[in-house]
This record gives sequence, C-alpha cells and structure tokens, in this order.
Amino acid sequence: MTKWLVTGAEGMLGREVTAALSGRDLTALGHDKLDITDAPAVAREVARHDVVVNCAAWTDVDGAEANEEAAFAANAIGPARLAEACRRSGARLVHVSTDYVFDGETREPYPTDAMVTPLSVYGRTKAAGEWAVRAAAPEHTWLVRTAWMFGRRENGFVPAMLRLARQGRECNVIDDAYGQPTWARHMAHRLIELVDAGAPVGTYHSVSSGLASWFDFARAIFESAGADPQLVRPVPSSTMPRPAPRPMYSALENDRCWQPIGLSPLPDWQVAWKTASAELTAAA
Repeated sequence: MTKWLVTGAEGMLGREVTAALSGRDLTALGHDKLDITDAPAVAREVARHDVVVNCAAWTDVDGAEANEEAAFAANAIGPARLAEACRRSGARLVHVSTDYVFDGETREPYPTDAMVTPLSVYGRTKAAGEWAVRAAAPEHTWLVRTAWMFGRRENGFVPAMLRLARQGRECNVIDDAYGQPTWARHMAHRLIELVDAGAPVGTYHSVSSGLASWFDFARAIFESAGADPQLVRPVPSSTMPRPAPRPMYSALENDRCWQPIGLSPLPDWQVAWKTASAELTAAA
C-alpha cells in the first residue's frame, strides 16, 4: 500500500487532501509537527513514505512584501528540502504552486511551459520553489499550479463576501482582474488522481474551467447567500491599491494537461461554486 505524507496539513488545501486520503496509509503533519525547512526532520519523515503532497506554503500575498525572508523559507527552501529528501529516498513529490508566478500581461491562458515572470515577493518565492523542486528532483516531482483557490477558512475573499452579503451591505469589488476560482476540494482530489493515474512527472495546471473577474465571483457569492447581487459594485483595481501587485489576467491552460492521462479538466467555476456554496455558506 502506498504511504502518503501530507505537509501543511492544517491549511485549507492540506485539510482537503487529508480528508480525500481517508482510509489510506496516511501521515498528515501541520507546521507544528513538521517544519519543512528542517532538513533532518524532513529527511526522516520522507524516508518513511512513498508520496509526499506538499501543501505547506506562505500564502499571505500582501504580508510577504514585508516578510520576504520568511516567505522564501516556506515557499522555496522548504520545497527544496522536500525534493532533495524525495530524490534520496525514491519517494515522489506533489508540489503545489500558483498563478502568481506569471505577470498577467497576456490575454491568453498560460500554458504549463510559459516563462515565469512574477510581480510580487509571493510570486517570486513561489517561482523559486518551482525552480528548486525541479532542480533537486526532476524525475520525482509533479509540479501543480492552481489559482484563486477557495474553501473552508476563517479569512479570505469568500468569507468576507459572505459576511457582507448577510449584513446586506454594499461593497466595491475589482472587475478588471480575471482568473479561475477553484474549489480546494476539487484541487485535492485532482492531486490524488494525478498520482493514482501514474501520470508522467512534470508541470500541470489544475484550475476550474471558465473565467471570472473578482466582481463576477462576488456576485455569485451574494446570490448564494440570498442577498441582492446588485449590492456588489464594479470598480477598477486602480481604486483599491494593495501592497503586493497582482497579475490582472492569470488564467491557466489546463485542458491539455489531463486528456493524455484520461482525466477531464475540473468543472466550470460556477459549477464548483454552486457545489461548494451550501457548505461554505453554512460554515461562514
């Protein structure tokens, strides 16, 4: 039986991967149990497993601007430690990355082999992590980029929109940045399917199909909460500056990733949200 290790198991994606692996031979470790920058500890844990799913990361995009060293440790040094341990032990690594490795200057979905051109500290550290795992263990690593991931969490875009919707409050939401809202549960199952399918190692994109602006997504959230979607007002991103620059268009091409291994792309983002909305609305 395959022995699985999930790092970052207490995060949004880590919890979903852990739940999806229920009934399998699994070790799920949060940061308090395994610091992925601790090379000896990583080596000991990886040596006991066949597949490592790395969900550990610094995900505070704006916070990374003022904490580059910590973000680099989590997003680049830690993955490098995991990849090196996998190379030495023969384990396989599933490493999760992000659309923020791109600058969003295009208007066509990014293919898996597109040149990375990150805009922010967060994007640069994630791009460094991609380079690190490829350099350390190219024959052992599946690199999987995702985007605009949502799920059960206390903070973030979805909980904020649900709170505003319940309060019946108007809100301004950016309407000129586009991406693919992706449910963490769909992402978790896709990571496992990738391994189970015996897919070739390499780079994959796992995102919902379709395309949305943050304004589109916010209106869908308000509708699910029974609030008037007209309360959501579109504004340009220039009116809402934030510490970290974001890609304005970060759609990822994912159709060609999955067909060769017999898997379909993930469902459209609207289908994903409708499926997830009852659970997330109740939990908010």
